[in-house]
Amino acid sequence: MQTERPKIVYLSFISTDLPLWNIIEAKASLYQKEQDKFYLLLNQQNLPHSPDSRNHEATSEESNCKKGLLWLEISPYRVMLTMQSKSRFSYHHFWEKGVYGISRYWLNSNTSKESSSFRLRNYTRYLKLDYIDYSPFPKSLQAEYELWSAKLKLGSYMLHLDINNLT
Repeated sequence: MQTERPKIVYLSFISTDLPLWNIIEAKASLYQKEQDKFYLLLNQQNLPHSPDSRNHEATSEESNCKKGLLWLEISPYRVMLTMQSKSRFSYHHFWEKGVYGISRYWLNSNTSKESSSFRLRNYTRYLKLDYIDYSPFPKSLQAEYELWSAKLKLGSYMLHLDINNLT
């Protein structure tokens, strides 16, 4: 697996019909799995703190429990984004142009009981992966999709990823 040096990434989630907008700036590692398939890994330590972690100072035990990974599996045809954490919330999204994908969310409990989860559908209207000139590595990704719960449309959204070299 070929590795590209560390990158600065800007990951944006934008709703086109609701007042929701979030940008994450973080260091990431980019791995080439196959010719047109890549893994982009962001350690949760590099991500902005969740709202509940800002209200108090975490002990070292709490910090270790909240560590996790956000990773994207990227190709020109499909994208999977996964946030796996021992904290309260994890999710997995699957986008492929013209396909109803699955968005799955886990609500982790603090007890030994099983986690609760729910699934939504997403319909991907647009998916584009751009490459760095004269390089096999991607420089940006854009996905536009609708989120659905049964027959109820929950909004239209855009995922945009910019990958920059560290300077």
